[in-house]
Amino acid sequence: MGESVAEATITNWLKEVGDKIEADEAVLEIATDKVDSEVPSEVSGILVEQLFGKDDLVQVGQTIAIIETEGGDAPAAQSTVETAAPAEAIEIEKTIEAVKEASSVPQDFAGSDKFFSPLVKNIAKEEGVSVAELDNIQGSGKDGRVTKDDILKYIEDRKSGAVQAPKVAEEAPKTVVETPKTVQTPQPAVQKSQQAVPVSVNGGDEIIEMDRMRKLISGYMVASVQTSAHVQSFIEVDVTNIVKWRDKVKTAFEKREGEKLTFTPIMMEAVAKALKDFPGMNISVDGDYIIKKKNINLGMAAALPNGNLIVPVIKNADQLNLVGMAKAVNDLGNRAKAGKLKPDDTQGGTYTVTNVGTFGSVFGTPIINQPQVGILALGAIRKVPAVIETPEGDFIGIRQKMFLSHSYDHRVVDGALGGSFVKRVAEYLEAFDVDRDF
Repeated sequence: MGESVAEATITNWLKEVGDKIEADEAVLEIATDKVDSEVPSEVSGILVEQLFGKDDLVQVGQTIAIIETEGGDAPAAQSTVETAAPAEAIEIEKTIEAVKEASSVPQDFAGSDKFFSPLVKNIAKEEGVSVAELDNIQGSGKDGRVTKDDILKYIEDRKSGAVQAPKVAEEAPKTVVETPKTVQTPQPAVQKSQQAVPVSVNGGDEIIEMDRMRKLISGYMVASVQTSAHVQSFIEVDVTNIVKWRDKVKTAFEKREGEKLTFTPIMMEAVAKALKDFPGMNISVDGDYIIKKKNINLGMAAALPNGNLIVPVIKNADQLNLVGMAKAVNDLGNRAKAGKLKPDDTQGGTYTVTNVGTFGSVFGTPIINQPQVGILALGAIRKVPAVIETPEGDFIGIRQKMFLSHSYDHRVVDGALGGSFVKRVAEYLEAFDVDRDF
C-alpha cells in the first residue's frame, strides 16, 4: 500500500474458502481513499479462512485471510501442532474464534440516532459492545461522535470494573411482554429508513444512490471546509507568450517526444518553481504542529469519465524539466481516466493544482486537499482587450489572459504569503522565454 495509507475497505472476494490459490494470484479487491486495487497472494495454497467480509474496513497490517500451504512433510507438521501447540497457532485460533463470535452477535446500528464510523463498529463487534452501550458513551469527536480512543477507553474501563454495561438488552424482552402495543415495530427507525430513501411524488424523478467514491469525496470536501479557514486570492495573468510558443512548438514536440504538449505542464512547472521560492506553502498541518515538506509533490486534480474526481500526484515535480513534466501529466491523466492508478499514485501530495478552465470557468474557489494548505485553480485562457505598456506609451491590444485563483488555509498562511506565492507564479508565466527549447 501507499506510505500514508492506513486502512482499506474490502470490496470483493475473488476467491472463496476451499479455493486453490497460486502465488501472485489476486485473492480479493480493496478500495482505499480513491483507488481500487487487487491484493495478490504471497504464497500458493488453499484458502481456509476469510477473517473479514465484503465492505469491512481493515487496517493496514491486519490479517485478512488464512492460506494453508503445501508442506514437504504434512503428517509431521500436523503432529507437531497437535503436541506442541505453538503460540502462533493458538493466536490464529483465537483470532478466528473472536471473529466468528463477533459476527454471530447481530448488532442493529440503524436503531441508534448516533453516527458510528466503520472502525468503531468493528471494534464494538469484536469486543461485544452493544449498541446501547455505544449510545451511552460520551464521544470526544465532532458533534459528540464516538472516536476510536473513546471506545477503547470504555472497553478498558469496563474490564477494570470502572463502568458497567447497561441492562437495556436484558430488560427489553420484559417490556415487550408487558406492553406489546407500546413496543411495536420501532416507528422512528422505520421513519428514518423512509426518509433516507426519498420517493418521487410524480414518478418522473430518478433517485440514485451515491457511489462509494462520491461518498468519500463528499466527506472529504465537508471535512476540509470544517478544518481549514479558507481564504482566496485572485490574480490575472498575461499568457500571450506562452500561447504563441506552444502553437509554434507543439507539432515538433509531439513528433519528437510522442506526447501532446498541453498548457498544464507549463503551469505546473511555474508552480513548482514558486513553491521552491515560498516553502511556507509546501507544508501540512497536524494538530498544533506545522510539517515542512522536503519534497515538492504536485497533486493534479483530474475529472473522471463517470463525473467523479481524483488527484494523482507528480512526485518531485521541481526536479522535472518541461518534457518530464509533460510525460508525467499525460501518464497520470491517461491512467486516471482508464482506472489504472495505483494506491501510491494518489499519496504524498504537498500542493494541488486544478484546471477549472478545461470546462470554461474563468476562475473558481477550490477546496483545499487536506492536510495540504493550498490549492491553485487555473482559469480559462481568453482573448481580451488589454492596456499594453511600451516605451512609446500605452496602447490597447488583444492579449491572451487567464485568472489564477489561490485558496489557502488562513490558520497557517496569511494574506502576505498566500498573495505573494500566486503573484510569483504569475511572474514566472508572464516572463516565459519564447526562444526556449523544450
